[in-house]
Amino acid sequence: MSDELILQAADIEQWDAQADVVVIGLGAAGVCASIEAQAAGVSVHVLERASGAGGTTALAAGHLYLGGGTRVQKACGIEDSVEDMYNYIMAVTPNPAECEEKIRLYCEQSVDHFNWLVDQGVPFKDSIYEEKAVVQPTDDCLIWSGNEKVWPYSEKATPAPRGHKVQREGEQGGSLLIEVLVKNLETLGATIEYDCGAKALVVDDTGQVVGVSYKQFGEMKTVKADKGVVLACGGFTQNKEMLAEYAPVMTQGVTPYSNPNDKGIGIQFGQALGAGIAHMGGLLVTSAFYPPASMLKGILINKHGKRFVNEDSYHGRTAALSLEQDDGIVYHIADEATYGKPTMMGQELIDGYETVEEIEVALELPQGSLVETMTNYNKHAENGEDPEMHKYRDWIQPLKSPFAVTQLSLGKSFYMGFTLGGLTVSIDGEVLKEDGRVIDGLYAAGACASNIAQDSNGYSSGTCIGESTFFGRRVGKRVAAEV
Repeated sequence: MSDELILQAADIEQWDAQADVVVIGLGAAGVCASIEAQAAGVSVHVLERASGAGGTTALAAGHLYLGGGTRVQKACGIEDSVEDMYNYIMAVTPNPAECEEKIRLYCEQSVDHFNWLVDQGVPFKDSIYEEKAVVQPTDDCLIWSGNEKVWPYSEKATPAPRGHKVQREGEQGGSLLIEVLVKNLETLGATIEYDCGAKALVVDDTGQVVGVSYKQFGEMKTVKADKGVVLACGGFTQNKEMLAEYAPVMTQGVTPYSNPNDKGIGIQFGQALGAGIAHMGGLLVTSAFYPPASMLKGILINKHGKRFVNEDSYHGRTAALSLEQDDGIVYHIADEATYGKPTMMGQELIDGYETVEEIEVALELPQGSLVETMTNYNKHAENGEDPEMHKYRDWIQPLKSPFAVTQLSLGKSFYMGFTLGGLTVSIDGEVLKEDGRVIDGLYAAGACASNIAQDSNGYSSGTCIGESTFFGRRVGKRVAAEV
């Protein structure tokens, strides 16, 4: 055990505070865990490092991946089932066997979780944003937020839109979600302290976690936890050393997207007690080249002049596959009818060209490579088909001169991302050692725990806030029931 991150209870002469449950972090996972624990009749003491609540959730648009027949889905005439939601998530998850039980539970209880959020006062409008976008600019709720319509996943589950955005225009839904939930937590009577940086976990002589040592305005304090400590303190997106060790691409041209306190301290606490970790190389990365949606009708090629992805894929999947291309070199090719300046990431137009051969020379592609790619694509596009990459028919049309080439290469185009890996936890949020044993008194949820999200290729917008709120609630109930 690390001397810096772990203290012995026997060395604590006097505790500064005491509660049944101590929660570190007041983002989506922390506030939901705290609400459920406090509502169960136990006392909760929350430590938040920042001067206000929210964490990275407050920076997000506020999507939650929910389905199986929510109120909004039904109001919009969308048919969805638990089984289709389950089959889809299982299909896009790289190692679904590792979290099959969690996926099943999440899908089965998705409607109930949506209803709980509504009962908390979180607003969702009974409307759908029909256009293909990364974030709906309106206050509409439903959006196609993943790869539901994208081959091969569309063949494994009946597609349905499941991205539920909190009712606020643009990208401020996450902050509204936090605002509503924190007010409820305050009403329940939980103790919330801000500007508190957790420094160490406190364990007793049996190894059980019984408290937290933290610093507030330069003063060291301790709080005793009679039932347990919940880690809900974010991922490690802002920790350069951890990124270099576990997710080096984040140090090679991908801009970190998270709140500045995502330093991985929760993961470090767990590791200091022998906890296992999972999917630490897993990231959500993006360099969205749409909207405008017309750009999906173009094609993406690598340095060999070859396509490598169906262009209508979720932007996280496209970005992940782009980073796998040789030297990270990727270009987007459109024509006069389909080109539009990307509005999300602002990728630069390289130039316009009259012929495909001119593009080959300008981009230093192998001679004839792009000619072959474009010829094959256009031949099938005339019939609304894409047998090579199986792009959805809505986004297929032949590309004709003149052409526009947009830069999407790593290091020359803006990429951003955040970490998905974290501590191994049970379905109830108990932190597990590398051998699978439970670390008594220690729980985790949110970005510092590994639950469902594993990588960018299988990610759908709303997965993180969805699982953070869902498993955060589950952790709160579990620790409140601890004897």
